[in-house]
Amino acid sequence: MDAYCAIPRQSDYDLAVIGAGSAGFSAAITAANLGVRVVLIGHGLIGGTCVNIGCVPSKTMIRAAEAVHGARAAARFPGLAGEASVTNWSALVAGKDGLVSTLRQKKYVDLLSDYEGVDYLEGRARFEGETLLVDGQPLHAGKVIIATGAVPAIPDIIGIADVPILTSTTALKLNERPRSLLVIGGGYIGCELAQMFARMGTEVTLVTQSRLLSEAEPEVSEALTNYLRGENIAIRTSLNYIGIVGHDAGVALTIIAGGREEVIMADQVVATTGRTPNTEGMCLAEAGIRTDAGGAVIIDDRMRTTRAGVYAAGDVTGRDQFVYMAAYGAKLAAKNALNDDSLVYDNGAMPWVVFTDPQVAGAGLTQARAQAAGYDVKTSIVALDQVPRALAARDTRGLIKLVADKRTDRLLGGQILAPEGADSIQTLAMALKAGMTAQSLGETIFPYLTTVEGLKFAAQTFDMDVAKLSCCAG
Repeated sequence: MDAYCAIPRQSDYDLAVIGAGSAGFSAAITAANLGVRVVLIGHGLIGGTCVNIGCVPSKTMIRAAEAVHGARAAARFPGLAGEASVTNWSALVAGKDGLVSTLRQKKYVDLLSDYEGVDYLEGRARFEGETLLVDGQPLHAGKVIIATGAVPAIPDIIGIADVPILTSTTALKLNERPRSLLVIGGGYIGCELAQMFARMGTEVTLVTQSRLLSEAEPEVSEALTNYLRGENIAIRTSLNYIGIVGHDAGVALTIIAGGREEVIMADQVVATTGRTPNTEGMCLAEAGIRTDAGGAVIIDDRMRTTRAGVYAAGDVTGRDQFVYMAAYGAKLAAKNALNDDSLVYDNGAMPWVVFTDPQVAGAGLTQARAQAAGYDVKTSIVALDQVPRALAARDTRGLIKLVADKRTDRLLGGQILAPEGADSIQTLAMALKAGMTAQSLGETIFPYLTTVEGLKFAAQTFDMDVAKLSCCAG
């Protein structure tokens, strides 16, 4: 049976899930495993953001750019030289699209037939008072989960409506590599795309009103900024946008920085200034479902909206916009909807990653957030030139910062800036979840010549100078 044309077998359902992305599938599968009747309502391309336009396409392109850069960076080892370049951009994009299609089919479309309790219905859902409508037809369900995701936001800059602006979605679909690219926004998407295109040979300028990764530790932000500038990415921070216009040669963005007005030119421009929840046209307010000023569905810690029996999960809530957190929240929403609302959303040890090179990864509280929460904190910072793995790789870009409660020594959070930071952060997340102290982490045995060993050194740095230790002496 073609999942896109499936006709519901039931006229009444225990649960209706609106949205067929990662959160929607997580909720539907969870409910089906509990033995109830579920209808999964999709609109547009099945699979949602991650597989279609987010994680999968962006990370495969980032890896390709890393391969190009890695060859060029081989000269850091004595006696080595290397070179690589993009020889066929359209073939690279086609390979990315092929991977997306394969994963969408295997991980979404083909899964539907594995769950007899799930019906798939293609259509646009909205509320009419207490009634849920799909393409104008009433659909009866005991409980509802909203998991409609989000779309790239367009910044409020004068003239932007008249400029052919790219988003993170369309930038990854370009048939030709841009000669020059202006990236507006210094969050994780902006940083990732800027470095990826620069490594592929595009001249890149990145502009942001604050600093890169404004939610990251300032030491991490500053170091990453310097590394990206070292790859010939022009980065402008702490500025205001005046207006943007299109012209025959591309686009021109006028800014004010340091009290001076400047114009930045580029062939094309991509906006990476956040995401907007997909709630327009759903008539949520009339149904008693509150949203915030940005359109995100307001929920409590049990995934409940302001209307009884209706839950929400994933990017549509504006909270923790990572695919694994969407799936986690949707699973809780389904279980709470079908049982007794006993499960509480917990992101206290949530790991997150920015796939730049070096990668940025974190878990728990930053120093600023810990202080704002009332903790008397202590911090430690270890540069990667103190980590044997980095020395052996001849790549000491990065640092590790830990935050702990000065009174109890309990770890509160930390961030890693390192080429292999993404694969190291889970150790810190588990340490936070277990309530470990800095001393306990520093006494834990780690394998030698690994990036994650840097966490041990960072924990030891609260009380000693790790530069005075011999290899493996800690």
